[in-house]
Amino acid sequence: MSDETKKSPEYKRVLLKVSGEALMGNGPSGVDPEMVDMVAADIAAVAATGVQVCLVVGGGNIFRGLAAAAKGMDRAQGDYAGMLATVINALMLQNALERNGVETRVMTAIQMASIAEPYIRRRAVRHMEKGRVVIFAAGTGNPFFTTDTAAALRANEMECDALLKGTQVDGVYSADPRRNPDAERYAQLTYMDVLSRDLNVMDAAAISLARENHLPIIVFNMHAPGAFGAVMRGEGRFTRIIEAG
Repeated sequence: MSDETKKSPEYKRVLLKVSGEALMGNGPSGVDPEMVDMVAADIAAVAATGVQVCLVVGGGNIFRGLAAAAKGMDRAQGDYAGMLATVINALMLQNALERNGVETRVMTAIQMASIAEPYIRRRAVRHMEKGRVVIFAAGTGNPFFTTDTAAALRANEMECDALLKGTQVDGVYSADPRRNPDAERYAQLTYMDVLSRDLNVMDAAAISLARENHLPIIVFNMHAPGAFGAVMRGEGRFTRIIEAG
């Protein structure tokens, strides 16, 4: 499809949740620089269309507080370590975005003034209005809350039109399609479908927060080049989670 015939983006302001696992590429852990560059290029292409973009980035590729707690570490302490892992990913994404010519700000829920701005809602909105991509790091700043919940919270605070979750698969399935080839893929679900079927897409707090505020959730595969832009135009493969009816 030529640039002239491409559809316009369906949303004006969105929050993209980038999981830490999406930044691993095909590796078992850590960060794949090529994957970070690809994600940054996709975000830059969407931002160039005039869409206001903000991000919440996970840290599961570096450290998982819940997994550490299962091995005996204090859960709150483990979650704080996980929050710091999200800051590492945010700084890498910021660097890659700025290499693509995108002005970017990292804002953290835990103050670390020498490397990032503290999260202030009105300042974040102003950054986006000026065309900057804002990366929210360190989750909500509180233990026991996932970065999925942070994404739903920030998307509502920023009055986004949709929350997009970039993962390693092209939507929501009844089971992990990488382990179960017979898993059913859903094109559309309601919030209650996700909760009642206990589908492993986002935690219940995040889904409930989106449901209470009528925030659409779109789940797609971040590993496909150009997927973010395609989803913004309503194209490609993804799962949309919305209200019933």
